[in-house]
Amino acid sequence: MSDTVHEPRTDDDPVLRRLSTLDRFLPVWIGAAMVAGLLLGRLVTGLDDVLAAVEVGSVSLPIALGLLVMMYPVLAKVHYDELGRVTGDRRLLATSVLLNWVLGPALMFALAWLMLPDLPEYRTGLIIVGLARCIAMVLIWNDLACGDGEAAAILVALNSLFQIVAFAVLGWFYLQVLPGWLGLEQAALDVSVWDIAVSVLVFLGIPLLAGYLTRTLGERARGREWYETAFLPRIGPAALYGLLFTIVLLFALQGDTITSQPLDVARIALPLLVYFVLMWGGSMLLSRALGFDYRRATAVSFTAAGNNFELAIAVAIGVFGVASGQALAGVVGPLIEVPVLVGLVYVSLWARRFFTDDQQPRREERVVP
Repeated sequence: MSDTVHEPRTDDDPVLRRLSTLDRFLPVWIGAAMVAGLLLGRLVTGLDDVLAAVEVGSVSLPIALGLLVMMYPVLAKVHYDELGRVTGDRRLLATSVLLNWVLGPALMFALAWLMLPDLPEYRTGLIIVGLARCIAMVLIWNDLACGDGEAAAILVALNSLFQIVAFAVLGWFYLQVLPGWLGLEQAALDVSVWDIAVSVLVFLGIPLLAGYLTRTLGERARGREWYETAFLPRIGPAALYGLLFTIVLLFALQGDTITSQPLDVARIALPLLVYFVLMWGGSMLLSRALGFDYRRATAVSFTAAGNNFELAIAVAIGVFGVASGQALAGVVGPLIEVPVLVGLVYVSLWARRFFTDDQQPRREERVVP
């Protein structure tokens, strides 16, 4: 979310010292936002009418602004001029595409149906999460684990671009076509594939264009060093503020469901936990088998394991409404992703011993012994 604080890298530095205060306590801030949202929902009557007073499409203006604010800073960090270097590595690109756009959505589809067969709204929400590939905090986890930062940034940029083209089609396939083939219940979509595409274009396309223009014009005017060291740290925290603002509003609208059905929330969390572990572990093993060095394997693995909950929440709200179970499934996601992927940073650094000497991260890049 916000920019990582880069302290001197020594062998006795703990991983979490390189996170900013905002990012280090992100689970705390999200928990506080949830509580604040629940209290707001109980204290303010008619909140639904207030949020629906002004809408952007089918999304209330306050929530739409929160979603756009959280997306913009992370997309302004992407190095768009480095696309050629990574796209020239066909094995790396093909592996990332396979993991992100074939195995990832399929795994989430399977877990959602296996673990939530009786909760169709939450199941659909998780499938949408599986379709929304990483574009944000994965860069932080990759950096902490001494992965290839440029490769991760470009894979994230490619995911962003590919998401605009493929998200709507894959949503139609996994929510309607594949369940029909398997004789399963199909999601009751009251909108066309184009409606899903519009949500993606608005909530991903707008901040993506803004991020690209910001980097291009900023570097042209002041240079890359100023852009990276002065400008990005200033706008970075806005992503967290936008996320917390959106969570407050969503939990205010979901208060009754959360307090009356806490078991449902726990059931949403379980397949997410399994998903993160399987995606990261499987990606690391595949990368090792393909002969990737440690840094590239780490970039591929964290890119495959992370999900874009901002986009998932935006699509769920736009298609199913702010008070839907699908939106709640997206909101639960960051609560699970943050602690799990922080833990996987330590696992990744431990797993570096299984790479050959020339695949080890350089000594100055190590974070913990």
